[in-house]
Amino acid sequence: MTSILAAGEAVNPLIPHPIEIILSLIVFGILFYVVRTWVAPKFEKAFAERAEAIEGGLKRAEETQAEAKAALERYQQQLSEARHEASRIREEAKEQGAAIVAEMREQAQAEAQRIVAQAHTQLEAERQQALLQLRSEIGDLSTQLASRIVGEALEDEGRQRRIVERFINELEQQPVGEAR
Repeated sequence: MTSILAAGEAVNPLIPHPIEIILSLIVFGILFYVVRTWVAPKFEKAFAERAEAIEGGLKRAEETQAEAKAALERYQQQLSEARHEASRIREEAKEQGAAIVAEMREQAQAEAQRIVAQAHTQLEAERQQALLQLRSEIGDLSTQLASRIVGEALEDEGRQRRIVERFINELEQQPVGEAR
């Protein structure tokens, strides 16, 4: 302490030397220049990129959300259209089914009528045939009976026919319940 006091000055330890102040200001200026020139632009660039990425991500998220909403609306519209189409197809199928059933009924009725008509025709033909056969047998029997009653043979065929025809006509004109 003696050497400092010898100079005759009293030194305050709290006040820095002027050279330290000047040197500190030069170093601070160099550091400020370096930070401002190289470091700050890189930070600003990184911040801008990050902000742009966040904004772009938000914009893409909004766009994606809008696309998803539009796709959902299209899907719901297509689903509604598909439901309407399915309903229309079901109705058409019901109508076609009813038409097919009606057509099959008509065909079945026509076939039944054809079968009944054919059966009537066949029955009428068989009836006519039975009548002819019956007339022939009645004619033969009546000729034989008349021959026995009269006592002579009725072999004249024309005469036989006339007698048989007259006999059958009399039978046909006679009411069913009346006996001779």
